[in-house]
Amino acid sequence: MKIIHVVGARPNFMKVTPVHLALGDYPQIHQLLVHTGQHYDLNMSDIFFQQLGLPAPDINLEVGSGSHAVQTAQIMIRFEETVLKEKPDMVLVYGDINSTVAAALVCAKLGILVGHVEAGLRSFDRTMPEEINRLLTDQIADLLFTPSRDGDENLLREGIAQEKIHFVGNVMIDTLDRLLPLALERWQNGRFALEGLTVDQSRYVLVTLHRPSNVDEPKILTEIMAALTEISREVPVIFPIHPRTRKRLSDMNLINPKSASQNMNFLNPIGYLDFLALQQHAKVVITDSGGIQEETTYLNVPCLTVRENTERPVTVSIGTNILVGQDMGRLGSEVERIMDGCAKKGTVPPLWDGKASEKIADIIVNKY
Repeated sequence: MKIIHVVGARPNFMKVTPVHLALGDYPQIHQLLVHTGQHYDLNMSDIFFQQLGLPAPDINLEVGSGSHAVQTAQIMIRFEETVLKEKPDMVLVYGDINSTVAAALVCAKLGILVGHVEAGLRSFDRTMPEEINRLLTDQIADLLFTPSRDGDENLLREGIAQEKIHFVGNVMIDTLDRLLPLALERWQNGRFALEGLTVDQSRYVLVTLHRPSNVDEPKILTEIMAALTEISREVPVIFPIHPRTRKRLSDMNLINPKSASQNMNFLNPIGYLDFLALQQHAKVVITDSGGIQEETTYLNVPCLTVRENTERPVTVSIGTNILVGQDMGRLGSEVERIMDGCAKKGTVPPLWDGKASEKIADIIVNKY
């Protein structure tokens, strides 16, 4: 049985790795890894493959950046050529990026089985391109692997047949669970050094921002940076800057990303292990990333999400996540509450046990 895995951006790498490893235990499975090149940056891509233990892609479509329409179309054109040449029995797509829906559409048209890993997540906000990708991919996929029970409920409500839906748990947690011991080795005597920066456990705020709704609007980004500066007066802020955010900060002349004040520490993009180490011991994480909402819930680290909604509501309902939207006053007050020892308590969602990928492999091998 030949299976093609399709990845296109950094979060996909953490999801594909455990599935690739789990399927590798079955000699009858032949796997190919296709990187669409949707997002490419040396620090954002190559280092992730190295640290995750994921083999280099067998095929790189080298699509690059572009508008949603151009990018999706280019991926479809180039991936169709790959599929026609390789003739896979199944294609696995991950997450909710343009590569996900583009590959699924190609396979649906050609009659090739499609499995969607991380199916059923919904923000119910169709202004988000990712929501459109999720909705379309789930409608045409043959196997839908959900990370949480709300995913099952969403799919059933949308008319997806029960037999297509498989609640397996969260594959990102599989990767986190496997690599956390290596990440923790980066701490020495309660201290962590990176890019000339040394921090102490539980004495800093960790920040990531990349979503267009936060970084593409000068007014919003200005307000966010002002809030972070204010927070840094009380506690060190560590901010690994996503390439998209770096460009916006530079274009808007809001700040020099290479400069650093005593308490506001800007870093280049960092590898998975370093970021995981910083997450584990952060006092609070401020983010607009979906995956980080999940990781902080598993690590029991307070998370403040700078979004009005989330496709991962389980991180809010039972996890450590709080949605603060773009209310910077609330962001500041929530950080203050956490620093005062009043952080939200959370629990780990069902089946976030590090074995989701094993369940996926078992389903594929024994049912298909």
